[in-house]
Amino acid sequence: MALNHFPHIYQPIQVGTMHMKNRIQYSPIVTNHAEFESGRVTRQLLEFVSAQAQTGCGLVTIGSTPVDFEHGRDFYGCMSVTNDHDISGLRLLTNEIHTYDCNLSAELIHAGQWAALNDIEAWVPSIMDVFPKDKSLYKEITRKEMDVVVDHFMKATERCMKAGFDMVMCHIAHGNLLSAFLSTYWNHRNDAYGGSAKNRWKFPLEVMEAMYSVTKGRIPIEVRVVGDERLEGATDIRERIEFLKEASKYIDMLCVSTGTLFYGNAMCYNMPSYYVPNGCNIEHAAAFKEALGDKVAVSVVGGINSLELAEKVLAEGKADIVAMAKALMADDRMIVKGERGQEKDIVPCMRCMYCLRNQGTDESIHGCAANPRLGFEYRFPRFMPAKKHKKVMVIGGGPGGMFAASTLAERGHEVHLFEKANKLGGRLHEASSLWLKEGFRRYLERAARGTFESGVHVHLNTEITADMVRAEAPDTLIIALGADEFVPNIPGVDGPNVVSVVDVDRGTAKVGKKVVICGAGLSGAECAMGLGHEGVDCTIVDVLPEDQLYTNMKDFTLPIFKMHLDDGKVKRLYETAVQEITEKGVVVKKNGRKRTIECDTVITAFGLKKNDALIAELKEIVPETYVIGDARKVGLVGDATNSAYYACMSIDS
Repeated sequence: MALNHFPHIYQPIQVGTMHMKNRIQYSPIVTNHAEFESGRVTRQLLEFVSAQAQTGCGLVTIGSTPVDFEHGRDFYGCMSVTNDHDISGLRLLTNEIHTYDCNLSAELIHAGQWAALNDIEAWVPSIMDVFPKDKSLYKEITRKEMDVVVDHFMKATERCMKAGFDMVMCHIAHGNLLSAFLSTYWNHRNDAYGGSAKNRWKFPLEVMEAMYSVTKGRIPIEVRVVGDERLEGATDIRERIEFLKEASKYIDMLCVSTGTLFYGNAMCYNMPSYYVPNGCNIEHAAAFKEALGDKVAVSVVGGINSLELAEKVLAEGKADIVAMAKALMADDRMIVKGERGQEKDIVPCMRCMYCLRNQGTDESIHGCAANPRLGFEYRFPRFMPAKKHKKVMVIGGGPGGMFAASTLAERGHEVHLFEKANKLGGRLHEASSLWLKEGFRRYLERAARGTFESGVHVHLNTEITADMVRAEAPDTLIIALGADEFVPNIPGVDGPNVVSVVDVDRGTAKVGKKVVICGAGLSGAECAMGLGHEGVDCTIVDVLPEDQLYTNMKDFTLPIFKMHLDDGKVKRLYETAVQEITEKGVVVKKNGRKRTIECDTVITAFGLKKNDALIAELKEIVPETYVIGDARKVGLVGDATNSAYYACMSIDS
């Protein structure tokens, strides 16, 4: 304890009958690691939850655990607590978790309207025009059906207790059934469960009372609520505080979130990316904490991606506990490193949302950009030394090359990394330039430093040729060349008023007051976002339609990405071809009509193209050769690091 610089984080806390060794909760996340249809505990789920406990946190909360699979399931692959025969599998989880002096809870939920996303009948307080699916899939819940829901929560709580869970969470947030009953936005009933605030509270309170009738204080009950639904006309935080004062006789802990699923910007705050400020719920948590005092322990979640920020929240008394997920996925030893005074070795979370790229599909969560082992704990141990040490040559020092080199060095191989630039990082330098991407910049610094410290022989300012590979004679070759900027043969593209998006992002090229960016992909759009934020008049142009440009973005990223473009007053021209660049600006063509967009500076952002000829030549030299990152397929940082990891785990030992 004397070594660490976070005294508030590592201070134990008592929540009801549950003792937490520190103030970090592994926030509930949807992982889809249970058996897809039945929800039974699988080896994959057991290993994933074990890895969560091994982070060193004081509490793991398993996300999205429906109390009813017929009407209340929001995701397939979520854990089941709906049958007595689930208990034996659940007990495997608690036994494993307790091995690591960690507590286990489950986020008990009735999905309500979200069940319709699976094309099953969804029970809701009121039928709404804004629902995302056909109205025939939604049914206004009856009093008799409400009794069924109460019974399901009660029995699910009982099963968790029998399996040895240390706490259960009642999920009343993000637009699910109980959350919708609380809200003036969703609840338009004319019976005893609609209208006034106290009427809208009745059903959620009945559920919590039923849960408490089972626990009787033997294990604590946590409730998850939002500080702000982020929907116009929704209930404000003052009413929610009054509700929680009433609920405090049943609950011991409160987890403060925000937003509503699947409704524009409201969802973006629910699962915040780097487009959302860090710690977006802290002030909401502080308001709950001030109102509830010591009656209920307050936990806060949302973009808290460092121990420094978590410590600040706790030290200022704005919450009792900090809930994290993505930061613990990026470095599953973060808490351990912090406790041992090794915080400089923590791998930062970029908040890039790569971990959630499969959200809403039948795939389980796997492959964080900073930690490709995530979700594959059942396949790969944390450390896997090589049985036979090899000489490995890595060409390229971008994110993929750095990850491959340091991973192979840790496994015991002799690794030589060659980079043509005078520093490591590759395209991460421009990819991290946006003012919102502080996590990227921290990751770049840590990855570069970690590569040098791992024992890799780093050769900078060295552009590799086929003859140099032959002379080096490695046992294994990893090609991580990245990709070069693609510049089409457009008249005027080499004019004096034309600069590259890379040079603009790196600060080596100046732009005028009025700019046209040719290429509206992520690099071009974020460049425009940054320039617009600084007051530059920006227009982005792309030949593709908008829906084909941002296919990597999900519902929890795309709306707020567009909001930032709007805030920067960035004009967007899609399905518009660049014909020519002149000294006056850019000549474009749309629907057969040409026009000139006048500007001071033209920025090229046409994308990247890999050097297929060089890659093909290099692949012929060493029998055991792997191509990773953009050299394999132009993509995201996470694509580069994950392909690097799989290559490292595939090398013959």
